[in-house]
Amino acid sequence: MAQRRQHQRAAEPGTPYPEALAAFGERVRLIAPDQWDAPTPCADWSVRDLVNHLTGEQLWIPELLTGATVSEVGSRFDGDVLGDDPVAAWTGAADAAREAFTVPGTTALTVHLSFGSVSGQYYLDQLTTDLVIHAWDLAKGIGRRTRLPARLVDFALGEFAGYGDLSGSGLFDPPLPVADDADPQTRMLALTGRHDRP
Repeated sequence: MAQRRQHQRAAEPGTPYPEALAAFGERVRLIAPDQWDAPTPCADWSVRDLVNHLTGEQLWIPELLTGATVSEVGSRFDGDVLGDDPVAAWTGAADAAREAFTVPGTTALTVHLSFGSVSGQYYLDQLTTDLVIHAWDLAKGIGRRTRLPARLVDFALGEFAGYGDLSGSGLFDPPLPVADDADPQTRMLALTGRHDRP
């Protein structure tokens, strides 16, 4: 995910990370055996590639929250982390990541990411936003449950609005125009260059 312009702010204990994990996991469990190679809205990523990305992202969390740096973790989570049972791999990684964030004081920690050191709260917000948008990508790829929970959409919409134009990162298409009365999910998707049309 593109780096947001970092600024100091109070911790936000309401960040819906567990709900975002659950939303993505629900869609992982809906993947049919013949859908793992299906395309997604993420350029060059199949359904399996997308689940592999999010699983790998969760595997990093316990390491980074205990003070490890990117260089110390190294290539441990590169490549395929799903193995022969992608659903079990996702579930195990998600459970461990969720548990890591239950440790008191986690959001006040300094976490060392690839682009620099950030607060645990910033890291948590970023992870949550990534899960929300990719839950939609996964749903779109498998043709199931594309309507996301309102609480997750509202959170991600606020975060994406704070990032500015994400297309400069090379990870997103340019923002799309939307109608003045567009619903929050449509506006969230548009900020990342996505649309909910068939």
